[in-house]
Amino acid sequence: MDSAGAFLQVWCLFDPNDHGYIEERHVDEFFRHIVKKLGMTDDLIEDRLQRLRDASVEGRLQIHQVANIFLSEEENFLLLFRRDTPLDNSVEFMRIWRRYDADSSGFISAVELKSFLEDLFEQHNKSITPDKLELYTNTIEDQDPVAEGGVQAQQAQFLYQMKMFDKNQDGHLDLNDMARILSLKENFLLKFEMDSKTGALEGPEVDGFVKDMMELV
Repeated sequence: MDSAGAFLQVWCLFDPNDHGYIEERHVDEFFRHIVKKLGMTDDLIEDRLQRLRDASVEGRLQIHQVANIFLSEEENFLLLFRRDTPLDNSVEFMRIWRRYDADSSGFISAVELKSFLEDLFEQHNKSITPDKLELYTNTIEDQDPVAEGGVQAQQAQFLYQMKMFDKNQDGHLDLNDMARILSLKENFLLKFEMDSKTGALEGPEVDGFVKDMMELV
């Protein structure tokens, strides 16, 4: 399980009704759980605890504030994406992936991302606004997320973060990276080994992988 998934597991223990915040009185208990779950080193513990206490506003800690303390930029984005639009069916993910990855290369074009996500959300009966979809899928425009303000800052941050799925900035999105947007509860994709040389599923491996996935249904 990645750090975003581990964080969300702990968070749900203290925010079972998904309010998006936890009460300040639970800070110490939450901290003990999160340190154990994430395996934090001793030299970071005191700093993180102080930052956690400082983040409290009116007796509450918001999830985005806490996530910024404990997670990397990439894991933070994955956490917020999964929480905002949870997708939990890996089999349907693969069926839709194959529609776009017709040549079994293990990649889809970045320009196909919008259509891919639209189909994926529709299959999972999830709704997403056109504006938010644009934020998730604009991987071309180059913006500095720090240089903007207000709504523009939020948009720039999403644009910047979505580029993380295109690791080498070649305009192609890897199956393994894209699979990480799924909720880990049913993410069978991450249980399969990637090709040892490239770190990705390619050619016949994709066909074999899809066959294995269909047998899980």
